[in-house]
Amino acid sequence: MKIIITGASYGIGKEIVQLFLEQGHTVIGIDKEAATVVHENYVHLKLDISQSELPEIKDCEILINNAGVQNCNDIDVNLKGTIRITEKYAFQPNIKSVLFIASASAQTGAEFPEYVASKGGMVAYMKNVAIRLSKYSATSNSLSPGGVITGLNDHILQSPELYKKVLDETLLNRWATAKEIAEWAYFVTIVNRSMTAQDILIDNGEAAKFNFIW
Repeated sequence: MKIIITGASYGIGKEIVQLFLEQGHTVIGIDKEAATVVHENYVHLKLDISQSELPEIKDCEILINNAGVQNCNDIDVNLKGTIRITEKYAFQPNIKSVLFIASASAQTGAEFPEYVASKGGMVAYMKNVAIRLSKYSATSNSLSPGGVITGLNDHILQSPELYKKVLDETLLNRWATAKEIAEWAYFVTIVNRSMTAQDILIDNGEAAKFNFIW
């Protein structure tokens, strides 16, 4: 299949790119940074999803909207940029699935204000996309990760005190790896055929945890 993945150079996006390539798919990566993956079935487009002119890419079968920022034009990039990409490439007869990498904060509100708004808007937009993609028998869903072990979170991962605090907020006392999120992305877009318009929370039980005082 032909796959478009945004935010393809680092973290979750890079893991998704590598997994799809390992499974024999053709991947077009989009990122404002240079390519970090070299493969015969990989094409990298260096551009900003919120500002750059978007090239023509025909016959996209799967679109994975992973690109995002934090505390830097969050709504323009995470929400408006994602809408630009989706409207450009998703609505055509070859499409099979669209996936959005949102955030647990879209459900809990526990993040920076504009980041929360951008990810919450993404989940709402995902449902709108699902309605409009149904005529192609295509799915649209989102993943909402909680804490993930990536370079973006190095300031926490490198601080034993901070890392313990965030792990204590989860039921399973762990964060997900970027590879785990990539595996979820593969399942939802490739294996799944019947689930659409759904947001999947992957937070190791953080949102479910509470302290019962008696």
